[in-house]
Amino acid sequence: MQDLSDMIYEGKQKIWSDYQKEIPDDNWFYVRSCIRQNFFPGSEKAFLDICRGDLGKDIFETEHHTTCGGIAYHCDTIPQETAMTIVARQFALMTEAGYDNYVCSCITSFGNYIETLESWYEHPELEARIRELLFKATGREFNKPKYIAHASDLIFKFRFDIAAKAKYNLINVHTGKPLRGVEHIGCHYGKMFPSKSVGGAEYPYVLCGMIEAWGGEVVDYPERRHCCGYGFRQYHIKANRGYSISNTRKKFESMEPFAPDFILTNCPGCPYFLDRWQYAISEMEGKTYGKGGYGIPVLTYEELAGLILGYNPWDLGLQLHQVAVEPLLDKMGIPWTAEDKYKGLDGKDLKYPELPHWMKCC
Repeated sequence: MQDLSDMIYEGKQKIWSDYQKEIPDDNWFYVRSCIRQNFFPGSEKAFLDICRGDLGKDIFETEHHTTCGGIAYHCDTIPQETAMTIVARQFALMTEAGYDNYVCSCITSFGNYIETLESWYEHPELEARIRELLFKATGREFNKPKYIAHASDLIFKFRFDIAAKAKYNLINVHTGKPLRGVEHIGCHYGKMFPSKSVGGAEYPYVLCGMIEAWGGEVVDYPERRHCCGYGFRQYHIKANRGYSISNTRKKFESMEPFAPDFILTNCPGCPYFLDRWQYAISEMEGKTYGKGGYGIPVLTYEELAGLILGYNPWDLGLQLHQVAVEPLLDKMGIPWTAEDKYKGLDGKDLKYPELPHWMKCC
């Protein structure tokens, strides 16, 4: 008779196998996010540099792609058919470029693409309608992607390749202990269509896997799966922004006792709000959540991967974060210079921004 502990272990393995995700090795058509380029412009460039330069992958992008229409769709300013026609045009650009693996930078785009394909699967007459609309508007036709991934899926897939090339690790150089990271998964990554994400909605592992592979420790805390506070209409309608910041504050209050060294995200909105609302809360309440009067640094997965590989912090655009990243750089043993922090690509001094009243900056 099989031992009960073995049966439990096999059961857990079976459950976990249901949450795995196939991620092709190469040949991807890449589309950027409409808002990430404004929030953290170095992240998408870092993704391309890492995939192409460090990993030797074929990642193609075209200057002709547009927004996916996801924000307008979720804010009820355009109908679903319009959003789907925009998506169909993106697929047409992929088809024309000769690719069938589609990778997007934005979590909302990822959910939008999956929702579109699932809707077409359930309602083929809707797909036929969208094909007709696209051809009338642009003269284009398209093949549906064989595979859709979010960009964090690729960094996750190649996390050990990145670890093998690492110049720095998530180890505190002063104590020798693993740095403690909070991972925050974008809601539209795992909660809308759990089977399309690594680990699903219950056991999302895409960011945990990066932190662990690069030497860090993942922090668990009560509000780990709570929304970052963006929520689209919670923020885009000005009168609702109190809901947005109160959501984010709830997360900070919950994680504060666990003293994380950093927060890692994979959504355009999440790093923005987890970073910027720390500044706003400090101005409103005179409170900061990190040690020594600093906030908790918030990074995108591309920024963290770039740091691990030895990219210059300012080339990654870390100076555009509201919360100072220098305390984390010091813990990782990464050198930085204050003189270069606010210099443009031409080497000219862009001058220091106005500093917060309460939260410390380097």
